[in-house]
Amino acid sequence: MYEGFYNFTGRPFKLTPDPKFWFDSRTHKKAMAYLTYGLNQGEGFIIITGDIGAGKTTLVGHLFDTLDLEEYVLATVTSTQLEADDLLRMVVSAFGLDSDDNDKAKLLGRIERFLRAQYEAGRRVLLIVDEAQNLNVGALEELRMLSNFQIENRALMQSFLLGQPEFRDKLAFSPELEQLRQRVIATHHLEPMAREELDGYIEHRLKLVGWTGTPSFEESAIEAIYEYSQGVPRRLNTLCSRILLFGGIEELTKIDKGVVADVVADLESDATPTTGPKYVPQADTQSGTGPIAAQSAGNVTPLPTKMDSGVVSNSSLSNIDMEDIIQLNARLALIEQYVEAHDISLRKLVDIMGMVMKADKGSGNGG
Repeated sequence: MYEGFYNFTGRPFKLTPDPKFWFDSRTHKKAMAYLTYGLNQGEGFIIITGDIGAGKTTLVGHLFDTLDLEEYVLATVTSTQLEADDLLRMVVSAFGLDSDDNDKAKLLGRIERFLRAQYEAGRRVLLIVDEAQNLNVGALEELRMLSNFQIENRALMQSFLLGQPEFRDKLAFSPELEQLRQRVIATHHLEPMAREELDGYIEHRLKLVGWTGTPSFEESAIEAIYEYSQGVPRRLNTLCSRILLFGGIEELTKIDKGVVADVVADLESDATPTTGPKYVPQADTQSGTGPIAAQSAGNVTPLPTKMDSGVVSNSSLSNIDMEDIIQLNARLALIEQYVEAHDISLRKLVDIMGMVMKADKGSGNGG
């Protein structure tokens, strides 16, 4: 929506990784040097770690954009909690091979023939495993075993493992992964961008979609953006995208600290938990336990429960967790703020759509 208002040719802060928007920050430049070195070695494992949203997938995508796909065969596996055999089937499937088989020996034979065929055709095979922190030791050992396929002491496949910081701990402190550690030839941990890089990052992305200075970003706004995002690319993109949406709705040509504060408040409201009321134990006629829903009133008096002999007194419900009730009240208040904020946004969207429809109608009549 805001693209039209600002005359952009696209969305500059998309959340999906897009190598076209590659920005050469210091940490990404260093990571590219390690990746290029590892790739030139033609064997072993290359490991890239970073916090959620640090740009790991974008980094590898940028590297692969520089490769001649006539010379390389690429496959990507995004791991979940996979056992070793499941991971093997996913790898086989990622290379376009038939994975509908429970016989591990057949699957291994299938992928080995594929790797040998690519080698004979002069192509290198690269496997990218994303979310590697989710792999258990058995699955990681399966990857190491796949790296054993060789011809004349040349590896037939090279693997890139992308993961969150805990993957580094798993690799460093698991005795069972000693052989895998010995095959790691390059590793790098992506750090957030520094504050002085933020202006360049925002301008770089905006210029790629035709930005000519509108909207402008005041220095105080950049400071507020960095304070919220801490230099993490995905958090930056989420915030900046919402800032531009807000600016388009409000028809702003300048983004200041107040605008950023309003958008941050909206984002924090969006993140408010919306789970229903918790259930807490209450005595019943047989076992003395049973669920009742916590009430949302400020001063909660537990509802009595009828029994054959009469009514249970409130004192029998003294085991209710009042902290849970207080937390529930806070959540309900935040949910109300969330709903109110979205009602306001929807009304503004309806007004804008009405203006667009009137403009289109007027244009048609004029023709």
